Parts: sequence; C-alpha cells; structure tokens
Amino acid sequence: MIIAVDAAGGDYAPHEIVKGVIKAAQKLDVQILLVGKKPMLHVLAGRHLSKLPINIVEASQVIEFNEHAVEAIQRKTDSSIVVGTKLVKDGVASAFVSAGHSGAVATAALLMLGKIEGVPRPAVATFLNFASMPTLLLDAGANADCRPEHLLWFAHLGSLYFSRMVGSTSPRIGLLSNGEEETKGSKLVKETHGLLKSSSLNFIGNIEGHDIPHGKADVVVTDGFTGNVVLKTLEGMTDTWLASLTQAGHVFAKAYRHPVGATQRDIGMTSWTKKLDYREYGGACLLGVNGNIIISHGRSQAKAIESAIKLAKQTAEADTARLIKEKTADFAKARAKETPELLAVPALGLRPGFDAAA
Repeated sequence: MIIAVDAAGGDYAPHEIVKGVIKAAQKLDVQILLVGKKPMLHVLAGRHLSKLPINIVEASQVIEFNEHAVEAIQRKTDSSIVVGTKLVKDGVASAFVSAGHSGAVATAALLMLGKIEGVPRPAVATFLNFASMPTLLLDAGANADCRPEHLLWFAHLGSLYFSRMVGSTSPRIGLLSNGEEETKGSKLVKETHGLLKSSSLNFIGNIEGHDIPHGKADVVVTDGFTGNVVLKTLEGMTDTWLASLTQAGHVFAKAYRHPVGATQRDIGMTSWTKKLDYREYGGACLLGVNGNIIISHGRSQAKAIESAIKLAKQTAEADTARLIKEKTADFAKARAKETPELLAVPALGLRPGFDAAA
C-alpha cells in the first residue's frame, strides 16, 4: 500500500505534514511518498528516511490558496497537487492526501483521473463522529450550486461509501432541511425530496441541523455550500467546547494537583474528547472520481495528517472507487434515460467560480 502525501499544502506545511507522515509510517503498514521540494524535506525527514518506509518525490511548485484552481493546475504542472494526483493516475500510489487548496485538489482529480462514468458531480464526503455510529455528510464543499438530480447522486454515492467503510447494509439517508415536513425547505430541497422518496435508497425523510449530532441519519445529503457551512460551524463549536474543557481541566489540575489527562479520564471524557476532535478523522474523500483522493483541512497539523493517511489507507483497502464504478453503471443508465440533459453537464473543475465553492 503506497500513499502519496502533499507535503507543501496547508497552513502548517511542510513541518506538520512531515511530522504526521512520520507518525503514520511508524503505526500503519504503508509506504508513504512525500511530495514536495526535496531539499527541505530531506532536512525535515532526513534521519527517518533510512528507518521508515518514507520516500520523497520532487515537486518544485506550490499552488497557493488564493490562486484560481483551473489556471493554477494548468500553469503549475510541477506542483505538489498535480504531481501527487499523477502518482494515483499512473498507479504508483493507491491514494493521495492533501491539505492544500481544496478546489485545486478536486480540479486536478477531475481533469487527470476523470469522473466515474455517469456521475454528474463528484462530492466531498466527510465523517462526523458525534453519535455511537459515525455520520457521513456530503457534499461538504465541492458544489455550491446544485440541482435536485445532483443531490440524488450524492445520496447514492454516500450510501455506497458508508456501506463499504462502516459495514451497514442499508444506510439511512437524511435530506438536510429547515423542517422535517415534506413541505419544508427550499425549492431544491422539495424537489430532491421527491426524487429520494421514489428511489430505492433507504430514505428516511428530511432532517434538521440538530439531528446530525444525534445520529438520526447515517448519510446526510445537502448542497456543497450548506454542507461546508454546517461542517465549519460544527468544527468551530467543538473547538470552543474542547478549549473550555481543557481550560477547566487546567484549573482543576492546579487546585488538586491532578494531571489534566488523568482528570478527563477519571470523569469519562477521554472518548468524548476524541469523538469531537476533527483531527481524529483527518480528511474527507472525494467521491465520484477514478481514484482515491483525501482532502484534509487547510489547518491540519500532525495528528490530522496521520488520521487522513489512515483514512486514505482504509479507503484504498476498501477499493471504494471500483465499488462505486461497478454499482453506479445501472443507476446511471436509468437516470440518463429519465434525464438525458444531465449528460451535457460540464465537469466540475471547469465551472466558473468553483474554487469559491470549495
């Protein structure tokens, strides 16, 4: 199993990326290809290269967060994102992990790996770990503007991915809305509700934002704009909660001379702390492309990168891209007969304003 990792992408690259890669290489049975500028990476990882299954792949350019995704991909052909995606395309790596420009990562995947035939729009799927079982949210940021048909496809992709990764045979699909009633929601939500209701998926109806942490649905479907706002709101709330918990722990530790970690363990908060920490799941999978692409948060540090590599390994081992390709053929044919105009939908990476959506 070979996992390529973008060493140049993210707010804390390359130092934290390298730290995460070293931790992953020590714990996971994988070989890791660090993609970035060789001189710097040799300095940071040098003494580990002879001891751990880590190799460096040269990529002299970096795509910055403020660059236009398509233009950057075309202009910076030796960027870490392009080189890392090419490693997947050429079959050298089983998956590619990047905390860099998410729009550029998705665009590179679309342009270089291509969409799975029939899929109108790939979607970013991220696991949330609030309840006893994880919840899959998609789209988490790839498509700001969607049609009902796209959300139906997201539900299809999410159901397949959740089933493969978690082991559920019939995941519960919930459509995110501002009310449980069929009559509630935007035009997009109402029309999507009708499509999902008439599909063969295990659709349980509309769910509201407060239902997500309670695990009411296994797969939560929404457009990329809403999904990204929901994801970042949840992250902000959990960050604040965890910071408050840690602060309270320090006060308790100082007063009673009891270590913070021991205090959390004694009151049974260790598992909850891990559940709420986004670093524990590390990244999101881009579903609907011919390859395994994991998009990590731009502020990912070592722990999050380690977790993203673990997710990439699990996704590659589950062979989800092949599964989706096999299970999607009949679904695509049926949908194409009903809505032939979808075949003319342009690739996501070529749509104006894509990087703003991501």
